[in-house]
Amino acid sequence: MNVLIVEDELHTSKLLKEIIEQDENFLVTERLESIAEAVQYLSSHQSKIDLIFLDIQLADGHSFEIFSHIEITVPVIFCTAYDEFTLQAIKNNGIDYILKPFKEEDIHAALQKYQRLAQTFRQRAAPSLQFPVSGEYQHSFLTPYRDKTLVKNVKDIALFFIEWETVYMYTFSGEKFPLFKNLEYIESVCNPQQFFRINRQNLINRDAVLSIEPYFNRKIIIQTNLKLTKNLIVSRLKVTAFKEWLES
Repeated sequence: MNVLIVEDELHTSKLLKEIIEQDENFLVTERLESIAEAVQYLSSHQSKIDLIFLDIQLADGHSFEIFSHIEITVPVIFCTAYDEFTLQAIKNNGIDYILKPFKEEDIHAALQKYQRLAQTFRQRAAPSLQFPVSGEYQHSFLTPYRDKTLVKNVKDIALFFIEWETVYMYTFSGEKFPLFKNLEYIESVCNPQQFFRINRQNLINRDAVLSIEPYFNRKIIIQTNLKLTKNLIVSRLKVTAFKEWLES
């Protein structure tokens, strides 16, 4: 899970990051120091964040101001030296309230609480998110090409990827076509035995994978015969599942 820290004390911010990343299920993707930075960042990146650690008293005001500028849909763990804002924290997505100076066990307990809540919601939502049964997966996609519409078989597609907010399909023969559907939908209608979502931008066909190599921060790079401009990197939290998928 991706974590955002909003904390104006540099030492506290670094310490929080170290403690959070002791749990391999969490990765701190950004550390910010002010209301202004948080509003700007969340305006365009909130969909990439699973959890926020938020100090209340920041250099440019109370962090509750953030909620008046942008709708926050991400759960928040408040971490503060003040004990009088608990009710306001609950009303602003708060799932825990940690007082400074905090202990490592306080942070780990809050992370475990978040994971329990997240698992409960996933289980309750599971019936609507199940993959189709075998034989019901999509076999082709339509794509516009000049003055006509082409039919592309799923078995010929090596990779689905997002570029400039548009989803494209890349074939084994090196052709690239736009596909005006979101990647979540595509993932749900493609056979999960054949396609794997390696990160937020890429859904890859098993037959496109030649080999894998270690990358920094415990990620891996996929080697293919495809002529791509960017590396295909498996996000750290998906490496184990990806390897198991390759062997299944």
